[in-house]
Amino acid sequence: MKRIIVHYGVPENPSEFDAHYTNIHIPLASAMPHLQSFELSRGQVHCSDEDRPVYLTAILSFSNQENMEASLASEQGQAAVADVANFASGGVTLVTIDSEELL
Repeated sequence: MKRIIVHYGVPENPSEFDAHYTNIHIPLASAMPHLQSFELSRGQVHCSDEDRPVYLTAILSFSNQENMEASLASEQGQAAVADVANFASGGVTLVTIDSEELL
């Protein structure tokens, strides 16, 4: 499984971030083809790096690299990626991993 882990830094205006993320970004990202699951942290996120606090973490899962790339290259994927600049005033860090379920 291929996963994109998105860490959003603390936004300048958390209530505006939450409204935009819920009402605009989630529907955009959810429309991406080949997306198998979309998970969010809600509430406090604990981070070992106190200099880079995390406000919200999203995890997007795809069956493989090809499906992830096709999803990101799609019209829906491009719209979701472009939208990040509209609300992520606290910065964003993307981590892409190959994951394997052990249990």
